[in-house]
Order: sequence, then structure tokens, then C-alpha cells
Amino acid sequence: MGSKADLLQGTLDLLILKVLALQPMHGWGISQRIQQMSSDVLQVQQGSLYPALHRLEQRGWIEAEWGDSDNNRKAKFYRLTATGRGQLEVETSNWDRLSGAVRQILETA
Repeated sequence: MGSKADLLQGTLDLLILKVLALQPMHGWGISQRIQQMSSDVLQVQQGSLYPALHRLEQRGWIEAEWGDSDNNRKAKFYRLTATGRGQLEVETSNWDRLSGAVRQILETA
């Protein structure tokens, strides 16, 4: 994978929730948006993305429905639920706390 970062499951869930908070999207669009928003540092493979989408759907944090993509192909479009919006806030808070703790350790002389 080279300089590309591997995403932990919880981190991927957080990023998917964040992207879907911006607008409903199909799976390929979600992975492209994450890559774009991270300036090509984060790349989500289909083998990680679709199990994560399924997991988030089972938890009731996202919903899916079939629609037509930009190139008129059938695609499953995902959107955040009200429960998912609340979970995004929880996950963001947890991430802030975790990343702050890691930063604190790394900055210790």
C-alpha cells in the first residue's frame, strides 16, 4: 500500500458518516470523496468499504435505496439517518479525544 494509510474500522465508519452528512452518495462516490477530501492520502478499497456500509446500515446509522448514477447505471445510494447524525457527533467527539491523547504522547519530550 506504500504511503497510503490503512484505516481502522472505527475510523472508516467515522469518515463514511461524515461524507454522507454532506450528501447522499453511492459507494464508489463515497470512496472517491474520502480520497479527494484527504488530498489522496486515504484510499478506501471496496473490500473495506462495502462491509462498512453494510455494518452501518445494520446499525441504523445509514439507509440505502437504488437509483441511477451519473452514467445512468443502477447504484445503491446511501444517506445518513437521524440516528446516524447523532452517532457522527459521538464518533467525532471520540476521535477528537483519541487523537488529542496520541498527540500528547508524541509531543512528550
